[in-house]
Amino acid sequence: MILPIYAYGDPVLRKEAEEIDANYPNLKQLIADMYETMYASHGVGLAAPQIGLPIRLFVIDASPFLEEEDDPKLPKEFKKTFINAFIINEEGKKWEFEEGCLSIPQIRENVSRHSKITIEYQDEDFNWHEEEYDDIIARIIQHEHDHTDGKLFVDYISPLKRRLLKGKLNDISSGRINVDYKMRFPVKK
Repeated sequence: MILPIYAYGDPVLRKEAEEIDANYPNLKQLIADMYETMYASHGVGLAAPQIGLPIRLFVIDASPFLEEEDDPKLPKEFKKTFINAFIINEEGKKWEFEEGCLSIPQIRENVSRHSKITIEYQDEDFNWHEEEYDDIIARIIQHEHDHTDGKLFVDYISPLKRRLLKGKLNDISSGRINVDYKMRFPVKK
């Protein structure tokens, strides 16, 4: 089932997400719905807070980026579910890349991130893993992991750029934007 993406300005996007366990209701279906939603929205990653659930869960399919790369050390596909993930180390040279976000449509900005990470997480069967990633895969993981910490990519841009984007961000949070996927806009009080 395709779920609506929560738009910039919704408080759920700023909450630090809670860990879950194997008893989380309908988890397998939720993960399947998250992948379906991500694909329908043309994304390469989706975190549970983006669908209104403040839990430490995100899914990634970096294949669209990897197919474009001509780097033999990168895999040609990468699809993975991360539960209760925590980045335990970031290292390497920082590099800029233009990032976007399904919750902040039509805005893309350069974000500087470390080139290599070590992450600890559980898979769909709640087995623990500690793995290292680099390059574009590390970047996508960092972006999605940020969502579970209540951070957004616009938090990494300069205050001047944020001020320049204020009108566009207000339009998004007010629902004055056209996108080709389902969105849920913040309820105004």
